[in-house]
Amino acid sequence: MDRLRHLIQEFGGFALIIGLLLMVGLLPPDTSLSEIRKIGTLKACVPTTYPPLVTGDPAKPGVDIEILTALAGQIGVDLQITHNDAIGRDFNPRNWAITRANCQVLAGGVVDSLMTRSFLDTGPPYAVSGWAIIAPKPLAQIDGLTIGALTAISGLNRIDLSKYLGSHRVKVRVVPNSQALVDGIVGGTLDAGVTEALMAGGIAAQNGWSTAPLPDELTRYNLVFGLWKGDLTLKRKVDEAFLRLQSDGTLAAILQSYGVAAWGQGGTAPAL
Repeated sequence: MDRLRHLIQEFGGFALIIGLLLMVGLLPPDTSLSEIRKIGTLKACVPTTYPPLVTGDPAKPGVDIEILTALAGQIGVDLQITHNDAIGRDFNPRNWAITRANCQVLAGGVVDSLMTRSFLDTGPPYAVSGWAIIAPKPLAQIDGLTIGALTAISGLNRIDLSKYLGSHRVKVRVVPNSQALVDGIVGGTLDAGVTEALMAGGIAAQNGWSTAPLPDELTRYNLVFGLWKGDLTLKRKVDEAFLRLQSDGTLAAILQSYGVAAWGQGGTAPAL
């Protein structure tokens, strides 16, 4: 009887495995890559402006736009950019009103975090980001300063940033966009600003200011492109294209042309 029960258990497990395999075979095939090739266009959604990732300048459109253009070339299709004002402004990506119909890729400040991976798949990392301080001149310390905080980028840990600034008795004023941050610093109502590192670098470069990453106790994140979960054939192609762009030097050249490759190599964190 025990032997019979054992055989039934073994057969039941085997049948379950076979059943699962059959169910997988009945799933509709992933056509994400073939659909893009069929229409001849890779659709990407990006914020209206997020320098240096998205600049709005046709002559120098930004890191992410140039990488997307190179990726589309690797796939053999054209690139169609859709600007979405909510990206980079609204903290919650679920409110961005994006669908597969208007974009297959999200770019322009997507970070590889648990929040991002809860609703998106991601491509390979291409740069490192985190929080950074910007000011007209290098800062020796930030204690007691009035600092504008531009924290709309999705995925960066705002709670840890708030604790860090609070521990240095910083007066925080939340600003809605980069122009408000610049205006506050120029007008003297803000001593400095804090925002995502690449945006901080772009703002500093445009204004001739100083920028420095905040200390390592605040988490660093990889920048990535967002892809829809389940679009496996497209993800594989994007991963493959990234490897080619990396091996032939294209990716490094794009990053270097915008100063992104130098992130973390110049400047020193405030001595706190």
